[in-house]
Amino acid sequence: METPIYDFLKKYEQEPKLRLHMPGHKGKSPAEISFAYDITEINGADSLFEADGIIAQSEKNASALFKTKMTCYSAGGSTLCIQTMLALAKFEKRSIIAVRNVHRSFLSACALLDIQPQWIYPDYRAGFLSGEITAEAVEKELKNTSNACVYITSPDYLGKTADIKAIAEVCHRYDAILLVDNAHGAHTAGTENHPIIQGADMCCDSAHKMLPCLTGGAYLHINYEKYISRAKQTMSLFASTSPSYLIMASLDLCNDYIENQLQSDTAEVVNALEKLRKKISGQYKVYSSEPFHLTLLCNGIDLAEQLREKHVECEYADKYCIVLLFSPKNTAREIEILTMLLMLCEPKPALSDTAIEFPHIERKMSIREAVMSESETINVNDADGRICAMVNVPCPPAVPIAVSGEVINKNLIKIFKNYGISVVNVIK
Repeated sequence: METPIYDFLKKYEQEPKLRLHMPGHKGKSPAEISFAYDITEINGADSLFEADGIIAQSEKNASALFKTKMTCYSAGGSTLCIQTMLALAKFEKRSIIAVRNVHRSFLSACALLDIQPQWIYPDYRAGFLSGEITAEAVEKELKNTSNACVYITSPDYLGKTADIKAIAEVCHRYDAILLVDNAHGAHTAGTENHPIIQGADMCCDSAHKMLPCLTGGAYLHINYEKYISRAKQTMSLFASTSPSYLIMASLDLCNDYIENQLQSDTAEVVNALEKLRKKISGQYKVYSSEPFHLTLLCNGIDLAEQLREKHVECEYADKYCIVLLFSPKNTAREIEILTMLLMLCEPKPALSDTAIEFPHIERKMSIREAVMSESETINVNDADGRICAMVNVPCPPAVPIAVSGEVINKNLIKIFKNYGISVVNVIK
């Protein structure tokens, strides 16, 4: 029998690729983790959601590194952490205020938990994936919403970060809690750039995105005392009863990496990336973002093909931009090579001005009602006036254009088409 998945992985592993995409280990194993380590909850191995042994000890190590009141492991990525954060907020019957450029997993959690968020639209700067959100915009919503929870993605998919400290101060002034999707920010562990240090009440870190960890490994950080006793039980509502010990072992090893190597590796890579940005600034328009995201505003699809011919695989590309995602596991030499290769490429202009006026949209149904309704898949050209059912966006970037329950209009259709989405799911 053919083994297409394994064959692809084996072939990719043998190719001389510069991996400027997730996961953060970049194919460089910190230690050998083999099938022999793949166990379940046998005697002495502890149990993730009832941890009082080796898993609990390892989670305490992570909590100390990230300077949290509690850190929980997830073998289900940041998706599980997001589901847990929102469920904990829902237990208190909090209204959810969210910045619109959320990940698809946020909407899935809303469907499961029957949450209808109030949207804050960012000031879009590079298509609909990225933009700026201010503390003033958050405060405007909080003035009219009691018992609130604010949800922000920072860094966003293109690497743009929000002023979490200022937003946290506003939230706490109004007795609101702040949740941060920091999936792309685990490399800031324990530093002043981490959301927990900046005042977030809870956040998720996808260790696998930016650190040497197996895909699926993530941290849920809690600094809100009230949620600590209920966190593990809540996680178990959504998670597999057989979490991967290989993923948990990689989180354990990741803790050791954070303590002993992360700081020096980060300094080396950030210094090399600063040199790269200066070198290419005359040829490329570089989007302002956190250091490990190199986002170039150009026809990313065309540039991705040029780089692929030179054995470089990017994280994401569309007609507006390309994302080259680094991690502390990259090397200065790899970045020097990329600099030379980028100078050999000929970037084409982005589709249009990168600013985008995202429409405020009419909602006809709740997210849950729309997701659970009978639906059909139609050509996007025929979707004007139809109600969005299950969100249809690829991952990456998994950022929704229309949200379940919203009415698709001509402006949304234009955005769908600009991002290469030709079919949508609508209520039948």
